[in-house]
Amino acid sequence: MALCMTATGNNAEAAEAGKIAVKKGEKIAFLGDSITAAGKRPGGYCQLVLSALKDQGIETTPVFAGIGGHKSNQMLARLEKDVLKHKPDWMTLSCGVNDVWHGKRGVDLPSYKKNITAIVDHAQEAGVKVMLLTSTMIREDQANDLNQKLAPYNEFIRALAKEKKCLLADLNADMQAGLKKFPPDAPKGKQLTSDGVHMNKAGNIMMARGVAKAFGLTDKQLDESAKNWK
Repeated sequence: MALCMTATGNNAEAAEAGKIAVKKGEKIAFLGDSITAAGKRPGGYCQLVLSALKDQGIETTPVFAGIGGHKSNQMLARLEKDVLKHKPDWMTLSCGVNDVWHGKRGVDLPSYKKNITAIVDHAQEAGVKVMLLTSTMIREDQANDLNQKLAPYNEFIRALAKEKKCLLADLNADMQAGLKKFPPDAPKGKQLTSDGVHMNKAGNIMMARGVAKAFGLTDKQLDESAKNWK
């Protein structure tokens, strides 16, 4: 475990130093819910991240492991089958929206913490480097009850990334900042999403930039890649 943790920490430091943490020929697993499942489609955030890496001469192999409606307990249950058996070098983990959004059928915060910690531990024990993604907003309105309930879940993700020396893509913060850039008279509720939760084109670009920057790509590099995204 100590060796795995050290390796993960070094990659986090590499990204922070302006170096791209992912290397040519590596395999990246994208674990998540319906937002990540949609991310494998053309224009989806997973595909855009792969494209941005390729633009820097880093060709990678994806493992798409997003399933609609899934929560932390379900992702933990299928981690071996959907991720670890493929022996990826990296895993991005996007989980939390359904744990909150599903209400009584969701996952409470203590159980969520236990599930996510177990996912990270199992991945790192298998030698997989982990990037944690904070959950994006629910209904593009930070003041609503769902986003207020989601906030401590995301605070836990930020703390766990630091504790476990994982890379962190703070997409919730990126989304809140991105929404403020729209004109005050722009239609509300569907600026970065198609339905308040699932990403539209602009939302996928927002997510892709956040993940790619966490891997170590610069804004200048991403601006060049984004010319093809549009």
